[in-house]
Amino acid sequence: MGRRKITMEMVKDSGSRQVTFSKRRSGLFKKANELTTLCAAQIAVVVFSPGGRPYSFGHPSVEAVTERFLNQETEPNVSIPGQEAKSELESKEKELSQQLNGLLRQIEAEKKRGEVLDKAIKRTKQNKYEKPIDELDMHELLEMKESLEKLREKLKVWVSEIEASSSLLLLSTNPVIM
Repeated sequence: MGRRKITMEMVKDSGSRQVTFSKRRSGLFKKANELTTLCAAQIAVVVFSPGGRPYSFGHPSVEAVTERFLNQETEPNVSIPGQEAKSELESKEKELSQQLNGLLRQIEAEKKRGEVLDKAIKRTKQNKYEKPIDELDMHELLEMKESLEKLREKLKVWVSEIEASSSLLLLSTNPVIM
């Protein structure tokens, strides 16, 4: 006998309408489940029967999908089977990328700071110490010693900051997995 083409209009008999609704609802939920399985899609379907009774299908759940829709989240906050490890790796990668970007900004700032210090040293050297060192008097020598000690302390701090940044950068590129 085969299938007949059904015209798309409301079924008049209420008993037939209920049977049609039940069959079509289960088919709709089956197709939604297949789409979820094949495409790892998150789906929510809510249907009300002709009698007013609600039916729903959701993967991972209707609540999770509707919350994501209402908040317009671009990334799901629920795990999809088989995706937990991938999302955890993506999360770790994102975190490490943010750390790396922060360290690169710090390095750039330190480079600029170094350039400023170099310019300041050149200016200071030109103004105060234009004479050869053996021609300086005791007061000028003490000033020079003090400024060199200050410079030495600044350089120590700067070197320790660079070492810390490079250690973090090394850790972010070669993460230690425990």
